[in-house]
Amino acid sequence: MSDQQERLKTYRAKRDFSVTAEPAGATSPVGQSRFVVQRHRARRLHYDLRLEVAGVLVSWAVPKGPTLDPKARQLAVHVEDHPLEYFDFEGIIPKGEYGGGDVIVWDWGTWQPAETDDPARAIERGELHFDLHGEKLAGRFVLVRRDDARPGKEQWLLIHKNDDHARPGWDPEDHPLSVKTGRTNDEVAAAPESLWRSDKPAAEAAVALAPERAPVWDPPTAEELAELDALGSDGRWVVQGRELKLTNLDKVLFPGRDPEPPVTKRDLIRYHALIAPFMLPYLADRPVNSHRYPDGVDRPGFWHKEVPSHAPEWLSRWRNEEADPGETQWYAVIDSVPALVWLANFAAVELHPWTSKLPDVHQPTWALIDIDPGSASSFDDVLVLARLYRVALEHLRVDAMPKVTGQRGLQIWVPVRGGYTFADTRAWVEKVSRAIGRTVPELVSWEWQKDRRHGLARLDYTQNAINKTLVAPFSARPAASAPVSVPIGWDELQDPELRPDRWTIRTVLDRVSSVGDPLAPLIGRAQELPAL
Repeated sequence: MSDQQERLKTYRAKRDFSVTAEPAGATSPVGQSRFVVQRHRARRLHYDLRLEVAGVLVSWAVPKGPTLDPKARQLAVHVEDHPLEYFDFEGIIPKGEYGGGDVIVWDWGTWQPAETDDPARAIERGELHFDLHGEKLAGRFVLVRRDDARPGKEQWLLIHKNDDHARPGWDPEDHPLSVKTGRTNDEVAAAPESLWRSDKPAAEAAVALAPERAPVWDPPTAEELAELDALGSDGRWVVQGRELKLTNLDKVLFPGRDPEPPVTKRDLIRYHALIAPFMLPYLADRPVNSHRYPDGVDRPGFWHKEVPSHAPEWLSRWRNEEADPGETQWYAVIDSVPALVWLANFAAVELHPWTSKLPDVHQPTWALIDIDPGSASSFDDVLVLARLYRVALEHLRVDAMPKVTGQRGLQIWVPVRGGYTFADTRAWVEKVSRAIGRTVPELVSWEWQKDRRHGLARLDYTQNAINKTLVAPFSARPAASAPVSVPIGWDELQDPELRPDRWTIRTVLDRVSSVGDPLAPLIGRAQELPAL
């Protein structure tokens, strides 16, 4: 066995290359005197400093990252050597593998030893002086092993000399972009090239993880809206090339709340047509369950899943091959402005898309956190719980966004990569929620039945299951003036005017025209859920 192969034994032993798409390592040296620093978000954020020595990348994990500040003494843990092919690796290491997380090439360039002609020997002795010539890092550095270092867990200090390249107070976190692609860790995590799935046949194991570009939907034209307004109680409306038969347009579906007038079916149809560019990204390619109120929301509604026989032929459908006799066979897939208008004419007030997409409805794309207030819960209580989730998710470096429900509660939507099951997302949300519940036990009950909760809120993780749904962003809710479920930014939790039913179908269009949709950047993000 060559010296290089011997040095890579530790690296190889920690990785399963049937799962991890990292390079396994060649056995011949390539190039000389290169260095790379990779910003690596695994269980904890750290920077990996790697120096090319004797055909391998000698490596140190630097929790706070290299700095140009000469006063800093950065801890650097000497880890196993890496193969040269790892030099420019940028992407995702799968969950469950050693070092699982996202990696960017934070800096690279060349290096040369100082005060020695044998850097390998200097490292063995515990002190290496060297010069870096990178895009971010430059000047004289020193790596020195601490006296109390343990074999296999050697702790070193990384120091920058006070030379012409020194910059007091220089923080690597102020320079987050990859020198290879110009992307951040978040962007690489959101759009990695691929993930190797060892549980699938080899021909199918490379699963593309780049988020698909959602199509762009245009709202109806001013002329089309004018034609809708000119219709009588019944008539035919052509919108975006589809003719729809509209009925009972002046029927009141929602009573008004002062000072707003009642909301008619015509109003709901108009709203669906105008909000379509914002709502359709959450509906397209998914089965949709609808909550219908054909007699208005003052009377009981009912759930409707099966596509009716009178539905237009152009309406997209999906057949559930796993449905038992008596269960829903054909679901509507709402992927166009006319389809959304058709649902409104069908008095489908609430729209609940599945959290999984076609064709594999067993893989969720969202993990859902549902803060369900009890009868004694105030909205301030809901906000306390939402802020605690914010802190927890930020600590875990998980991207998510809150959404008011349009009724009393609040939800948090967490995008996830392909490959998770509903059992995975349900268990993960439960663990986070249990931690929140332990923080404020006076606000939370875990009882399933409402009459046993004593009016307390429930942190409902059970919605993470196939065909269990939460209301879509921008869907109306069955209450006076047609309040809407609206995504908000985290900082809006501090807004004293925030209410869960603050926006209605008459006011939310002004909001989206001015601030857009805070949740939209997370659609399709292939996010790894950290182990808990």
